[in-house]
Amino acid sequence: MKTFLCPALLLTALLAVSLALRAQEPASLGMPEVPALARVPPAARQAAASIDPEKIRAHVRFLASDLLEGRGPGTRGGQLAAEYIATQFALAGARPAGENGTYFQTVPLIAVHTDVDKTSFTFVPASGAPIELKYGKDYVTKDETGEPSASIDAPIVFVGYGIDAPEYQWNDFAGVDVKGKILLVIVNEPPSSDEHFFQGKALTYYGRWTYKYEEAARKGAVGVLIIHRTDLASYGWDVVRNSQSTEKSYLRNDPLSTLQAASWIQLDVARKLFAAAGTDADQMIEAAGKRGFKAVELPVRLKAQITSQVRKYDSANVIAMVVGAEDSPGGNVIYTAHYDHLGIDPALSGDKIYNGAADNATGCGILLEIARAYASSKVPPPRGVYFASVTAEEQGLLGSEFLGMHPPAPIRDLDLDLNFDELLPIGLPTSVDVSGSERTSFYPLVEKTAAAFDLQIQPDAAPMAGHYYRSDHFSLARFGIPAFSVNEGTLFADHPAEWGKQQKEEYDAQRYHRPADEYRADMDFRADARLAQFGFLLGWQALSSAPVTWRPGDEFEAARKKSMAP
Repeated sequence: MKTFLCPALLLTALLAVSLALRAQEPASLGMPEVPALARVPPAARQAAASIDPEKIRAHVRFLASDLLEGRGPGTRGGQLAAEYIATQFALAGARPAGENGTYFQTVPLIAVHTDVDKTSFTFVPASGAPIELKYGKDYVTKDETGEPSASIDAPIVFVGYGIDAPEYQWNDFAGVDVKGKILLVIVNEPPSSDEHFFQGKALTYYGRWTYKYEEAARKGAVGVLIIHRTDLASYGWDVVRNSQSTEKSYLRNDPLSTLQAASWIQLDVARKLFAAAGTDADQMIEAAGKRGFKAVELPVRLKAQITSQVRKYDSANVIAMVVGAEDSPGGNVIYTAHYDHLGIDPALSGDKIYNGAADNATGCGILLEIARAYASSKVPPPRGVYFASVTAEEQGLLGSEFLGMHPPAPIRDLDLDLNFDELLPIGLPTSVDVSGSERTSFYPLVEKTAAAFDLQIQPDAAPMAGHYYRSDHFSLARFGIPAFSVNEGTLFADHPAEWGKQQKEEYDAQRYHRPADEYRADMDFRADARLAQFGFLLGWQALSSAPVTWRPGDEFEAARKKSMAP
């Protein structure tokens, strides 16, 4: 790929930050004694102890500055972020592991921005007045095809949760042809407390909005209307609206990016739609969650005109590695964290930059510190360690999806992915969230390491939110690599039990996917440093232990077996 070039002023800023980082004395976070971790030699423990919260702070301060303009993929700010991360990998002593001897892996993308003033949605019932919708207030939509204009006049079919899951004997598409039609679907999946039916209260991938779009494309639908419900989605309408207000990107030539109208509608709008069809929304939604539900074509059509601004561009994953002592294939570990955020929204009043300090400059800072610790260890890790700071996560995990398609080592040789995403810098954690690790054979070592750090493992506080399917580790899991994210829990030193939960709720309500997610001088990066140490020692142990596998029967076990086949 072409090298990303920055103006001289920006290169000067990079150099200044890099020199400042190298000149810093390590902060006095310290690290607990970990005598129980027999697989970790003293030199590796020393390397982990060198992980510095103030170095993480410096990375976050720079990556979340206005200079980087929200790190939108394919923008100057996004390119500058990639250059900065590659520079830090080089300064740390991590080798390039991208294309053609560089740190970069080209990710070909297409960006679509809906022209709100030239886009319209109208429900046209067989009888009664048309219902015109207002963009942003009632609905949002993107044309995945990359065409500048689309005209739609198609019937609407209510397909319940829009799921075809043979292993659960569930098919919302049975007996109905949806080719060329608009699918009306409910977010999430059929409600259940039976762990053998869509994993009970825990969300599976079938409940994710990305699955709804993919399955609709496989069935030949022209569009989808996902009914948003805050109680099911675990985030409000403003998160959906904000995420869709700027450009939305897709991998170029993706066979599942075929929907002309990939859309969300408010629950109140769905109520109006069902009423226009002569039915009751609550009754229809309740029926859709029970066996025996049959898809129904509503006597309502969607007439839509969608106009889009489209551009093709390349972004980049930034990939580095530290060579291990053993050069035979297999048993490698990869660490991931996305560097992109939402860029700039000119339509906003006041602050227009989505700085993304917690989401996910923090993960990048952690990734860079872990890479520095591995590269500076006085003994090399047992096997190879890869570090990938990926692009376009906020666009639908696109950079990590491309990484899974084109990994830096064969999938079969990658034993574990440890991902870092949105770690709030709010103090010293005494708990950790490693949801998904229990799905792997590595979990006993996760438990042992957490105990050595005196970190309580907390279960997923909101299993219906489907957090496992919402960050980059999921992309690699789909290709078979055992993978999970490392996050702080809700318990913190010197604070009451409810404090951490309150901090998270406040962040979600006031800063998540908003311009207010900015760096502040009072941020306490001990949380990020502690979990960087924790992740470092997890990875080192994975490098020296038996191959990590998925638990028997896990949804990703088949992909792992496929990757291991001759």
